Parts: sequence; structure tokens; C-alpha cells
Amino acid sequence: MWNKRPDEPPSPQPQGQPNRGFAPAITPRPEPPVVARPMAKPTAAIGTSMTIKGDIRTQEELFVDGDVEGTLESHSLLTVGPNGKVKANIKAREVIVFGSVKGNVDVVEKVSIRDHGSVIGDIKTAGISIDDGAYFKGSIDIIRPQPQATTKPVKTEAPVIAAAGQP
Repeated sequence: MWNKRPDEPPSPQPQGQPNRGFAPAITPRPEPPVVARPMAKPTAAIGTSMTIKGDIRTQEELFVDGDVEGTLESHSLLTVGPNGKVKANIKAREVIVFGSVKGNVDVVEKVSIRDHGSVIGDIKTAGISIDDGAYFKGSIDIIRPQPQATTKPVKTEAPVIAAAGQP
């Protein structure tokens, strides 16, 4: 082994025994750390070729690019795409309109009517944005969120002072 010639093939090592040659030991590369990434919110979609008549209720974001007739309710973001045609009352946390909506819109946070979008109906919301080129016909009721009390009211009593000569 010490006087090994360069043209000799290496001698096979019996299995189960470590390599005792001069080659440096190869250590396995450590796995990269697993980084916790925020999960993307799931989004439901109603495609351009879909027509739905009825009530739609969802907890996740909803993208409507087809035809919907009935009621729409989302506890998240509701987006009406450029091909979307909604003939329904909408109740959601936030609504963005690129297509057309015919019906009343009740939103907790904000309604945005984008360029070429149209809404015909009454809107009840805390905030609204209407782009140039958008169409809106109806009434807007801006609601203010109820202020939440952060401290508990303290009941105080004034001391009663008796006048002299009175019991």
C-alpha cells in the first residue's frame, strides 16, 4: 500500500470497514434550513365560460370573471374581473370591480370601481374609490366603524360631606 504504483487499480475495501487511506473524509452537506413562509390565501375563481344562478358564500377570496345571478357573500376580497357580469347583491369585506355589477353592494372596508368597471346599485361601505373611466349609478352610504372601547369605564363616587349640625 505504501509503495503503490500509479498504474495499479485501487484495492477494494471490504464492506463495513471505514476507509483508512489518506483521502479526506467527505462529510455530507447539511440540508438547507426550512424557512416558514406565509401561505398564500386560497382564491376561488368563476371563469369566463361559467354562468351561475344562485347564492354563493365563501370564506376565501373570490374572483368572478363569468356571469353570476343571485347573491354573493365573501368574508374576504371579492374581485369582479373585466369579463365578469354580476346581477346580484354583494356582501363582502372588500370589493374590486373591473367588470359590471347590477345590485346593491354592502362592504365592510372598501369598494374600488376601476377603469371600465361599472356599478348600478346602492353602495354601503367605509371607503370608496372610483377611477376615471368608471361608471356608477346609485347612492353611497359611508359608514363609520364603531369605536371599540379599549379601557373599562371606572365608576367613581364623590364623598358625601355632611354640613355642621346636620346628621
